[in-house]
Amino acid sequence: MGEDLATPKIAAFFDIDNTIMRGASIYHLARGLFSRKILTASDLANYAFTQGKFLVSGSENMNDMARITENALAFAKDRTVEEMNELCAEIYDELMADKMWPGTVQLAHTHRAAGHEVWLVSAAPIELANIISSRLGLSGAIATVSEVVHGRYTGHLKSAPMHGMEKAIAVEQLAQDRGIDLSHSFAYSDSSNDIPLLSTVGNPIAINPDSGLKSYAVEHEWPVHDFRRQHLVKRYGLPAGAFGVALAGAAAGLAIAALVKDRREQ
Repeated sequence: MGEDLATPKIAAFFDIDNTIMRGASIYHLARGLFSRKILTASDLANYAFTQGKFLVSGSENMNDMARITENALAFAKDRTVEEMNELCAEIYDELMADKMWPGTVQLAHTHRAAGHEVWLVSAAPIELANIISSRLGLSGAIATVSEVVHGRYTGHLKSAPMHGMEKAIAVEQLAQDRGIDLSHSFAYSDSSNDIPLLSTVGNPIAINPDSGLKSYAVEHEWPVHDFRRQHLVKRYGLPAGAFGVALAGAAAGLAIAALVKDRREQ
């Protein structure tokens, strides 16, 4: 019993867009809504623009971020929570299930096999993030929450978008609530916007990093995994180093397992 109490409770936190999924989840959601005639072509174009502005906001004004996010989620106004959940589930199965990065999913499942909690942390709507987490067999999700009154969306956010420093604050709160030891935990992201999130854990890892995060990761000696080359090999049949690239996810998973073993033996 004493040994169990001495073992730290470990979690792994994964960003969604371009980390565990190719592309922007909210844009894939918009495509599904467009095909159902819930959004117009103009709405779809605005989603693409909104997502682009959202992702490149390095030192964002959170009031502006909230306005952008509310505009993007305006379609949900007056809809029921049940309807939103059903739409997210249908569109995930239709347009997102085949957009997962296999290497990142393997990392998440390696953590689960090691007994870790695995949480998605995303600016996406919580309804969509919960569906992705459930479909992948993960612990849960931390994401942007819209205001609901009497079971229907008001068109406003309940709190700030889950972006930048908000992710770090939310993860620290979750760790406190669930007794997670962040110094032994892991976080994964592609974006320099998530440096605050990555910095909250003892094991930050860059996945498919943008230039800002890649430079920061190299400077701070954080591991970097890029599964985009693996996707190009699979899609276009590029021969150079294909076998080695295909093993990247497995090698990263083994590295995690070894690190966990070392932690337990210390």
